[in-house]
Amino acid sequence: MNKQKHLTLDSRFSIETKLNEGESFKAIARFLGKDCTTISKEIKNHLCYEKTGTYGRAFNDCRLALERQCSAQKICQNCPAQQNRYCWSCGKCTSSCILYEKYVCPKLDKPPYVCNGCPDRNKCSLEKRLYKAAYAQKEYEQVRSESRSGFALSESELKRLDDIVSPLLMQGQSLHHIAVHHTDELMKSERVLYSYVNNGLFTARNIDMPRTVRMRPRKNVSQNIKVDKSCRIGRDFSCFQEYVKQHPDAAIRQIDSVEGVKGGAVLLTIHFVEQGLQLAFLRQHNDSQSVIDIFNRLYIELSADIFMELFPVLLADNGSEFSNPSAIELDAQGNPRTKMFYCNAGAPYQKGSCENNHELIRRIIPKGTDIGQYTQEQINLMMSHINSYARKKLGNKSPYEVFAFQYGKELLDTFHLQQIPADEIILSPELLK
Repeated sequence: MNKQKHLTLDSRFSIETKLNEGESFKAIARFLGKDCTTISKEIKNHLCYEKTGTYGRAFNDCRLALERQCSAQKICQNCPAQQNRYCWSCGKCTSSCILYEKYVCPKLDKPPYVCNGCPDRNKCSLEKRLYKAAYAQKEYEQVRSESRSGFALSESELKRLDDIVSPLLMQGQSLHHIAVHHTDELMKSERVLYSYVNNGLFTARNIDMPRTVRMRPRKNVSQNIKVDKSCRIGRDFSCFQEYVKQHPDAAIRQIDSVEGVKGGAVLLTIHFVEQGLQLAFLRQHNDSQSVIDIFNRLYIELSADIFMELFPVLLADNGSEFSNPSAIELDAQGNPRTKMFYCNAGAPYQKGSCENNHELIRRIIPKGTDIGQYTQEQINLMMSHINSYARKKLGNKSPYEVFAFQYGKELLDTFHLQQIPADEIILSPELLK
């Protein structure tokens, strides 16, 4: 038996080849000198999904379409199809039809769990689950890289530790004293607690600790909290490009955070790329739950249909506040309401429209300013001035005017935005004083 724990790229190509030939897990494991459960876990952990049709039929995984029981027509606006053509035949109805019911092939519930060796693969218009060696190797390398950096600490666990440690540090106690007297509650070593404090994960800072040297710390690469290491798999920028290619009419909304002081309140910004409009929501902490709460509130206030029309596709950066995409993509009942993707690491230009609009926010709230001193009403006023500012690329119209023309002024009222006369627009800190 091969004692090497990690599969290599060559091993993964062998698995893909054997699956295409219809070999069983036991046969593949025997060929590679591995246990058959290793092969099973490898395939389940690295499934590749492809939404491809077949000859003469577009992709459509709706149960009604598969059984030819759907008679819906003209669901899409400005449909170029002939009048007597059913919507299921073009495959674009799955994202907008209220009757859509996803159908998964029952063969995928049992080994080998993929379509690689299926004899009906070239006749099937359902979503395909495939094992591809190159894709599996890329996922493996990404997870391996992330597992060796940052802190594998959930937000709830971090809050629990912070509630114990920070108040005692503020009272002047040392971390050694806290670790000794709260061993059973913390279940962390003193060295680990020092690491958390020094990297700014707690409310209390290292300068709050007794006998800490009062000097500017050396510049360090900040360590991020990883809540879900695999949240970006299947949602990276290449997947975003492929989705946009398949859905060219999908409107893109770019989301980001604007930070004031480290560890303080932040803004969640949602940028409507085509209209140039940007919304900003005040959050007391830069955590993923506050982002989820905002989208849940918008979903309720706008109604499901309007929300899905306004926010069909979200593009975010790799911040930890966006590390729970499923909670944003699905409503409380588990129904899909949007699609979320991520830019590549260190590539903010991939959502340049949002970043450029932040320059206007920085004119009013400069870097280093505590955003927590403002109210949501003041933030709404700031965004009203910014969205009333005319843009050359919009034909010298303001984002407010363009959005109102396309979606109506009632939605802008829902977002608490108002149009500011051109001569009264203020884009300086004086606005919020």
